[in-house]
Amino acid sequence: METNGTNHHSRENRPSTGSNNANRGQSTKEEVFVNQAQMTWHEVRRQWAGDQSQKSRRIAREPIMSWTTTYEDLLCSTERFQQPIPLAEMVDFLVDTWHEEGLYD
Repeated sequence: METNGTNHHSRENRPSTGSNNANRGQSTKEEVFVNQAQMTWHEVRRQWAGDQSQKSRRIAREPIMSWTTTYEDLLCSTERFQQPIPLAEMVDFLVDTWHEEGLYD
């Protein structure tokens, strides 16, 4: 068991331990393993998720649904909301409603 806190399975940034002894004596510079798959994964993730440093932090805003809105108000109405309701707000509303009705513990 290692005591220096490093992962003995990680080869990243460690010298290559190839079995080709012919090249070993010719070069004094040791090769460093570069995990190309990991680098590609991070790049694709960055493209998919977007650059988080460029996104502005969301400012807290007033809820779209009134605090007096009931579950029945939502079910009985066929009218569209004036603006989209954020998922987090709808989840909070439903959880609160379910708690009140004893459906969510």
